[in-house]
Amino acid sequence: MNRAATDLLIECGVILSCRVLRAMADCGETGGDHDQENALAANSTTSTAPLIRPVGGTLKYKLIHEGDIQVCHLNHARTVISKILSSKFLRRWEPHHLVLADSTIYSTTVRNSQPIGFMECPIPYSSIADVYIVSRWDAGQKFCIRILLPTGSVLLQASNIYLRDQWLHSIQWKRTINKYKKLLSNTRRPEVLIREIKSLIEMTISTHVQDEDVYQVPLEIVSDILSQNTDVLNSVAHENVIVALAPLLENNQPSPEICAFFSKHCKNSPRSNVVIEMFTPVVQRILKHNMDFGKYPRMRMFVQDYILALNSKKEGISVVKDFVQRMHGPASTCPHPRVLPNLVSVCLASVYSYFEDRDRCNTSGGSRGVSLRGIRMEGLCVEEENEITDEELMMCFVTILKFMAEYDDWLPNLANLLQPIPFPKEALVHERFTVHLKYVIRRFAEDNRCEVHTAVCGVRDGKDGWFNIYCPGGLACDDDGELFSAMMRQLVSCCCKRKRFLQMVCRKLLGPCMLMALRRDNVIMEVLCVLLEMDLVENHDDRLQIITTLESTPEGRKMYADLCERQIALKELSKGGPKTLSLPPKSTDADLHQLLNSGSFGNLECLNLAFTHVTSACAETIIRLPNLKYLNLWSTNFGDAGLQLISEHLLKLQVLNLCETPVTDKGLNCLTQIKSLRRLNLNSTQLSALTFVKLKAQLPSLEECDVRYTDAW
Repeated sequence: MNRAATDLLIECGVILSCRVLRAMADCGETGGDHDQENALAANSTTSTAPLIRPVGGTLKYKLIHEGDIQVCHLNHARTVISKILSSKFLRRWEPHHLVLADSTIYSTTVRNSQPIGFMECPIPYSSIADVYIVSRWDAGQKFCIRILLPTGSVLLQASNIYLRDQWLHSIQWKRTINKYKKLLSNTRRPEVLIREIKSLIEMTISTHVQDEDVYQVPLEIVSDILSQNTDVLNSVAHENVIVALAPLLENNQPSPEICAFFSKHCKNSPRSNVVIEMFTPVVQRILKHNMDFGKYPRMRMFVQDYILALNSKKEGISVVKDFVQRMHGPASTCPHPRVLPNLVSVCLASVYSYFEDRDRCNTSGGSRGVSLRGIRMEGLCVEEENEITDEELMMCFVTILKFMAEYDDWLPNLANLLQPIPFPKEALVHERFTVHLKYVIRRFAEDNRCEVHTAVCGVRDGKDGWFNIYCPGGLACDDDGELFSAMMRQLVSCCCKRKRFLQMVCRKLLGPCMLMALRRDNVIMEVLCVLLEMDLVENHDDRLQIITTLESTPEGRKMYADLCERQIALKELSKGGPKTLSLPPKSTDADLHQLLNSGSFGNLECLNLAFTHVTSACAETIIRLPNLKYLNLWSTNFGDAGLQLISEHLLKLQVLNLCETPVTDKGLNCLTQIKSLRRLNLNSTQLSALTFVKLKAQLPSLEECDVRYTDAW
């Protein structure tokens, strides 16, 4: 380049500089770099206060993790050229997709797999001197944020004022959290640690950002700090940290590390006021909202240690009872469905823990002591009084099961959870355990709801239930069969006087039943008569022994005599008679019973009870017709209980009309036992589509099935 061209460029540059400086002077933007920075800071101070701290503190912003925004970079160099390049005439904005990471702000806008433009290098939060709103940069760019760096400034331009404030508060929150992470990780003095934790929590509560991370991230930071400083904090510091954490835990679950920290305090200071004042809301939230203790075992252990701490109070178990009462609530129905299963899970885990530790202690030759609190005692086994203390701790959780059984709305779910007998065998032979648990099982047995009292039976065929555990001679029987008799009375009087249940009694409990009959138990004697009447006792010697047992008492002798009379009448009934029988409308169960007992109906194949007033009770009479092939129950009150009974006895049935009856899937599922069914009318019943599919699959002879006006239609 020759000298003339160079002089021309310099002259043009000077002219351009003069024009830019004159324009800046006209807009009030002239002055040095310090003057410009001071003006920007003044603008931000005067205009952003009402936006950052809105009146009433109600304005909240969702936390931004990433998003699209315009970016501009300004250098702080003190040359004319830098001022020219930073002027609004030459300022350049770039679109970027920014990510607010844990420690830096970076852009995912790349070219050839490399960051480009102003965000070529990430911005560490530690290098940010300040972040504030620029209220007026120029007429066309109103919604700007300035990130002040040592080497310059980064301007972010949003599309509206709300989005601008959202970016501002998100960056401020991320920056502050990053600062506390570094500060707390390098602090070892307890008083400084507690002060900074309080400051972090105050910042979290007062922030304008609203997001689940706003509360969860500080809890994670405190969790890490507590796990690293467990030996530094004394008991007073423990309580101060717990008090400081309380506001954050009102609406958030504690982390595993915080749960371990709380458990330690419950073990070391069980009678501290902090246990009730601070831990109770946390435990209540856990029990109301936790979905799976299997994923969070430390949370379950914290609840367990909290209950043990309550039990160690001066009032003892009454404090625990009050806690269970508060968890249920004052209404007749608990509004929180997760409370019961979570409490049961804690109790079961505690019982298992006690017996497993005791068994381990016995197996290892007394090298360790048994303790629900998880404190391992080296050397010899603990003394007998400490063993009793640990047993008392275990019994605390059995007593909680008793408290829960007192609430009628909890009984169905409690019965369902305990039906599989979820206790180790060592517990079932433990005298104190079974005596206290007997109250819970008795509550199941005496409840009139089928879903409750049937829970004393095995959870499936071939599986023993509480009915077997508490029978005479069973693992837990200590009352000469009193509870067993109560369970049998409720079962046979409601829904279990059925062939399958009685076959189980005959197969597994015939010996205990004959023993109870010898002791003149009327309920058991009636059951033995039913076994003979239904011809369920296959072994001839067993039949003779049952008869001998019945005839050994006056009550049994009378019951057996009545049975013989019924058998004679049954033989007369089966000799012959008509093949078709229809009852007039409005006939009742008593009318049907009287009619069938007045003559011979052994040849009866068709029974029409349509539009009568018969109910499920008539099934006891109908099953005495072994050759029945057609049964019409149209528009009667025949329900599930009767359907279950005829499904076990009328195996020759080919046509069944249940139109407009109150049967449901519970009873209709039993029809799969009648393989001879060819025609089935389920019009206007509560049949579901799933049960209909099951019936079609498991009834091979089914040719016609009317499902109009049902869910399967």
